[in-house]
Amino acid sequence: MIDIHSHILPGVDDGAHSEQDAINMAKLAVEEGITKIIATPHHQNGKYRNNKQDILKRVDELNHLFQKEKIPLEVLPGQETRIYGELLEDFEKGDILPLNQTNYLFIELPSGHVPRYTEKLLFDIQMKGLTPIIVHPERNAEVMENPDLLLNLVKKGSLTQVTAGSVTGHFGKNIQRFSMKLIEANLTHFISSDAHNISTRSFKMVESISKIEKEFGSQAVYYFQENAELLTQGQVVYRQEPSKIRQKKFLGLF
Repeated sequence: MIDIHSHILPGVDDGAHSEQDAINMAKLAVEEGITKIIATPHHQNGKYRNNKQDILKRVDELNHLFQKEKIPLEVLPGQETRIYGELLEDFEKGDILPLNQTNYLFIELPSGHVPRYTEKLLFDIQMKGLTPIIVHPERNAEVMENPDLLLNLVKKGSLTQVTAGSVTGHFGKNIQRFSMKLIEANLTHFISSDAHNISTRSFKMVESISKIEKEFGSQAVYYFQENAELLTQGQVVYRQEPSKIRQKKFLGLF
C-alpha cells in the first residue's frame, strides 16, 4: 500500500517532532501494510516554509535512518503547499516540490473558505503541465456548504484527496458523511492518511479501506490504491465522471 500524504519528516512542521517520532510512525505504517509513503511537510501555511531542496535532503536522510533501523518503508519526497497567489512564481524558482517529483502537486485550501482566485490559479497550474490535487476538501467549511464549488474544480481538471481519518469518523460524523458523499459522487481520487503522529493523528488506512469496501465494494478500494501507485510513477491516474451532491435543505426537503 502507498500513502501519498504524511507528516513523517521530523522537526519541520506539526508532524513528527524527532527522529524517534518518525521511527514510531514508520513502524506503525508498516504494521498497516504501507510500503511507500510520501513525506509532505507544510509549505506556506503561515507557520512553515519547507522548500524543495530542504525536503529532498531530509527525505534522503530519513531513508538512511529507516534502513539503519531495518524498517521496510520507503520515503518519497513531496510537499503540502497552502494556496497562495505567487505559487507558480515560486515553482519557477525551484521552491515548490510536486509529489515524488512528478507532475502531481498538492494544494491545500484554507479550512474555512475557498479563495476567489482558486479556479484561476488551478487553471494556470495545469497550463504549466502540472496536475493539482486538492487535499482534504471534506474538511473545508465552504466546500461542505456548497459542494458544487468542488465539482466545478474537478470537472476542470483538478484531482482531490480525502483523509483516511475523515472516512473513519475521526473528525466527526458530519465530515465522515460528507467524505462518503464525495466518494459516491466520484469527487475524490485518493485516500491517504495525512498522518502527523501515532496517537491523535495516526494512519487509519486499514480502517478506512475496510469502511470503503463495505460501502462501495472492493473495486473502489482497488481504484484508490491503483491511483496512488500510478501517481508515484508519474503516470495518468484513473478518473470517473463526477456528479453533483444533493444536499438536504430545511425540513429534509431537497
